[in-house]
Amino acid sequence: MTKGIVLLAAGGTGGHLFPAEALAHELKSRGYGVHLVTDRRAERYAGSFPADEIHTVSSATIASRNPVAVLKAFLSLWRGYREARSLVSRLKPKAVIGFGGYPTVPPLFAAAGLGVPTAVHEQNAVMGRANKLLASRVRAIAGGFLSPGGEHSAKMVLTGNPVRPEMIAAAAHPYVPSVERAPFNLVVFGGSQGAQFFSDAIPGAIRLLSDDLRARLVVTQQARPEDRQKVIDSYATLGIRADVAPFFTDMANRLAAAHLVICRSGASTVSELAVIGRPSLLVPYPHALDHDQAANAAALAAQGGAQVISQAELSTDRIAGLLKEAMEGPGRLAAMAAAAKSTGKPDAAGLLAELVEAIAAGKGIAQSKGATQ
Repeated sequence: MTKGIVLLAAGGTGGHLFPAEALAHELKSRGYGVHLVTDRRAERYAGSFPADEIHTVSSATIASRNPVAVLKAFLSLWRGYREARSLVSRLKPKAVIGFGGYPTVPPLFAAAGLGVPTAVHEQNAVMGRANKLLASRVRAIAGGFLSPGGEHSAKMVLTGNPVRPEMIAAAAHPYVPSVERAPFNLVVFGGSQGAQFFSDAIPGAIRLLSDDLRARLVVTQQARPEDRQKVIDSYATLGIRADVAPFFTDMANRLAAAHLVICRSGASTVSELAVIGRPSLLVPYPHALDHDQAANAAALAAQGGAQVISQAELSTDRIAGLLKEAMEGPGRLAAMAAAAKSTGKPDAAGLLAELVEAIAAGKGIAQSKGATQ
């Protein structure tokens, strides 16, 4: 017998689904049933999602200024609203929690209209468009990096970003610097939109390193399917030990073993690096509409846990120089790792779960422990 159902709504990318997955584990440990509503993009990630059921509803992104495209998007969202209203009426959840992305809009609007307690979690330092649209409708806004203040500050609770259990487990492994001629584990990934730049730039930079530094490198690199073979061939030519794939199911273990991480700065990524405590070179995705990745990266860099460089400033020569400096400066990397870990919030899933329980019980957000953080 469960305490009731909590319906989680998330867009179909890892950045939205991973914190939802972490909350799902926490809620199930507290005796709740968990259902997920998302879109069809989630199939790559949702296989491990601890949901009793996974539902899809119609949705669309309102990104075009073309009147026909906008009309089609609104019609799709209207269909999604009707589907979500039927789903919420059938499931009768204790609460509906959104994690960003337009697939969250229909279920959150439907739940609010039916009087079901609602909240959104914003992972980034800048609120996304879907969450902005929902902010006036929901009872609480939980934040990973959000700064208090502004129009909805009375609803805001700083919980941090929940990270998946495997990332919490990886945090138990201390950072061990690579010294002298020991192997140096480099992990490179860029998310669904950011891997192409790294596929071109990182092998080219490694080519410029000295033979003795190249001999130490062990590379894990995410690459798009269409780039994968090119990256594999580049590393094979250089004699580099490399594992290249579009997606790694064991990324937590790879991050735990990393001596340096080069990656984009999505909110989930930054939060996971902080919880595990690994030094990173963060390259914000330059085409993000709200420049949220730059703000996320700045939050970690301000504590000394990361170095942030814009993509426009990263030539292969610059990357090669940064890699050389990192491989020859284990003490500096160890200090960055410690600084990163000092900012991590491994209890974020628990704080968010307490907020969910508070709004589900009709309590104010001040009665959630997260409100005091």
